[in-house]
Amino acid sequence: RNPVARAAADVRLMAGDPYSPLVRKLFAAPAHAAPTAGKPPHGASVFLEGQGVAVRLNAHSGAKEGLVLTFRARGCPHFLAACEWLCRRYSGKSLTELGVFKPAEIMQTLGIPAAKSGRILMLEDAVRALDTCFEPDRAP
Repeated sequence: RNPVARAAADVRLMAGDPYSPLVRKLFAAPAHAAPTAGKPPHGASVFLEGQGVAVRLNAHSGAKEGLVLTFRARGCPHFLAACEWLCRRYSGKSLTELGVFKPAEIMQTLGIPAAKSGRILMLEDAVRALDTCFEPDRAP
């Protein structure tokens, strides 16, 4: 992990604030939160639950706008901010670009403690599962 980010996280924890300003911002205003619960009427959707969190990650791909990502999630502020960050980062991108998503990038960018890495790996699993929804049918 980046030593500057680690030092900043240590200072926040010593000051009694476990959340970075970016986590607070993303948690407070999740622009990509899906308007309704459940599977959307079009596109692909995956639901995963575990590690004390749950996430439904939705995507549809338009010819002009690229991927449109939304989410519904339950969990700690770090996890909800990570879901929003992912959707902001990859909306408008291609499926190929989403496929290179690395959990370490979220951990470093948001200053998420290593103790919560399992939750971020759940988000990675949701991204991988979503990617398979767009694969062509390989049935014989």
